[in-house]
Amino acid sequence: MIKRVDFDEYTDSYNELLGEKTKFFASGDEYFARYKIELVRKHVNTPVKRVLEFGCGIGRNIPFLQEAFSRATVVGSDISRASLDVAARENPGVEFLCEEDNLADIGQFDLIFVAGVFHHIPPNQRTLAAGALRNRLEKLGHVFVFEHNPYNPITRRIVNTCPYDEDAVLLKPTELKSTLRTAGLSVERTEYCLFVPPRFSMLSGLERRLGWLPLGGQYWVQARHDV
Repeated sequence: MIKRVDFDEYTDSYNELLGEKTKFFASGDEYFARYKIELVRKHVNTPVKRVLEFGCGIGRNIPFLQEAFSRATVVGSDISRASLDVAARENPGVEFLCEEDNLADIGQFDLIFVAGVFHHIPPNQRTLAAGALRNRLEKLGHVFVFEHNPYNPITRRIVNTCPYDEDAVLLKPTELKSTLRTAGLSVERTEYCLFVPPRFSMLSGLERRLGWLPLGGQYWVQARHDV
């Protein structure tokens, strides 16, 4: 039986642990947040008034979402109340909601951003979680889901040795796409990413041409509300 991780226990050490596990790729976690959100910004071509980060943790992605979608209201949600307390302190004026509460009136969003969350959700609950995302999307709204690439041996090693990934069950892209479709979302795009460390900036142009190659550190799926 897999022990469920209590993220409240890692609130104070999350960034330190993340930095330690990913230092071979980038010197700071800011790189990963900016990288993903810039990628999302590039692929959203409709107006965005409300953004939700589902599984926002301590809120390290929130400032970059605000920067990328400066005209939008950004909201964060998570199951860890301790993490949300940190997120609220670090991001004054942003609304943070606990997924353990009744969020029936959370409203609709034009964009939902999900990074490294689904591998923590028990497999038999993933369709339910995807359904919640669909229900929160405006018609024709976008959801972007980033996940660890199980085909990448370095990624697997990081996950296998990271304390807060003790309950991780990695998903193949086909599994994630099937889950989203079962929940009523229409999958539009899937690509691999995070091939080139930023210190090799002269090779950064390769990132745009390698999305098909299953060797990136992560992958992402773009889906829309199936109307």
